[in-house]
Amino acid sequence: MRRTARLRIAAPLWSRLLRGVFLPLRGRRSATVLYAAVLDGQTMNLHAELPAGARAADSAEVLIGGGRSPHRSPARVHTDRSGRVLVDAAVLLGAETGGVPVETGGTRLRLGVRTGHRTRTYPLLLVDAPHTYKGTTRPMEASPISGGRYRVGRSVTGSARLRHASARPGAEVVDVHIEHARIDVRLRLVGMPAEEPWCEFVASGRRIPCELTEIEPGVWQTEVPLSEMYPVSHRREHWDVLLHTADRRPHRVARLLHDLTDPQRVLAMRSVVVAARKDTLMSVEPRYTPAGNLRFTCRRVEETA
Repeated sequence: MRRTARLRIAAPLWSRLLRGVFLPLRGRRSATVLYAAVLDGQTMNLHAELPAGARAADSAEVLIGGGRSPHRSPARVHTDRSGRVLVDAAVLLGAETGGVPVETGGTRLRLGVRTGHRTRTYPLLLVDAPHTYKGTTRPMEASPISGGRYRVGRSVTGSARLRHASARPGAEVVDVHIEHARIDVRLRLVGMPAEEPWCEFVASGRRIPCELTEIEPGVWQTEVPLSEMYPVSHRREHWDVLLHTADRRPHRVARLLHDLTDPQRVLAMRSVVVAARKDTLMSVEPRYTPAGNLRFTCRRVEETA
């Protein structure tokens, strides 16, 4: 929390320093980033302006990585009504998605512009801090395919950098079904190998171990009998789902790869009443906690005449 507060205070000061010092020094030979973000977790959207005096170009491409053989992704170059030369690009990231492979850590970003037979490379100068988003959605923090985390940042001197972090280990909910006698949960493992996985439904003082079966490549299924989840008292019981693998701490089964600011409210599910045991009724309410963890709330239902 303290680090976040310090960053919020320092960001405007650093932006003014970039505009007052580095932009005048580098602006004539660098392209200025007008917008850069990874909104869907795996596609970098880039909008940049070439320096004043740059001629209209025939083609452009985004250069990702340093050295003599960076990865190249095509971009669109055009001139607006005021004469500015602008470049737009959407770059798919991650080899597992068929996109540009990106190493863990920070990766250099540049623009390559061709005019006739001449090619020129421009560094990308990121002056403004990333945009903030308000509402029910926000940019995806991780790729929905791999769980890898991408964001556009900048160096000390303001050069744009693509930053990549490996997927956080977790168990991602794929689907949930509540039937008359059981709950069926389907999930996939993110950022970790499937080493002898099994699941466990856990409530206060109670545990129900369950097998985990791979029903299709990368998708696993677990089932729990509703009769075993019937509350031992008239108080409600909250059941969480844990995933266990060999030699790893358990992970809560959750919705992790989403763009929602409040998964508890947006991903609301309908509660159902089932006959969990003979001559008994039970209400089962599936939901997600504010952190995105899958939870089932069970309570006894008294029959009335």
